[in-house]
Amino acid sequence: MTFNDRTTPLSLLATRRSGKAREMVAPGPTPEQIDAMLALAARTPDHGKLAPWRFVVVPDDRRAAFNAMLADAYRTEKPDAGRLELDAMAGFGVPAPALVVVLSSPRPDSHIPLWEQQMSAGAAAMNLLHAAHAMGFVASWITGWPSLSPTVRDAFGSDPERIVGFVFIGTPGKPLEERPRPDLAAVVSRWDG
Repeated sequence: MTFNDRTTPLSLLATRRSGKAREMVAPGPTPEQIDAMLALAARTPDHGKLAPWRFVVVPDDRRAAFNAMLADAYRTEKPDAGRLELDAMAGFGVPAPALVVVLSSPRPDSHIPLWEQQMSAGAAAMNLLHAAHAMGFVASWITGWPSLSPTVRDAFGSDPERIVGFVFIGTPGKPLEERPRPDLAAVVSRWDG
């Protein structure tokens, strides 16, 4: 199977496959390509035209500072963390050539329900993955502890914002492999009233 087949929009959707961030290599997208991806990601469903999301690009020359911030935050929030945990945090932001942090940035004063605003932020992150794949790269949307940490969030924004995820973008360093997909019979039904 060919993954991220860009011959048609439907073939791209049918073969879309994230890459593992730790296996990504150069070349990554140029700053201009990242800007183009973000413009595409911003074309997402958005009830009320609120743009309840933001993107923060972590440039390559700031990656070491990003990793140091993560490691410090982890040690502060988890003082009993073991060496393997600390090593994992120290290398979290290193693997791929490009990193974009996607934030849910809700507008609490809006009449649009918070849930809809959060779903729009998730859709923006997914559009970023689609844009990266459509431009010939591979991307990975990662969450985990860093996306839940208030300290990490505060490095990029403030309450009520939340980190939707970290989107790593690059070139696959190894062949992509299919992952298990849900049985459609288990997740699709027809409403019979």
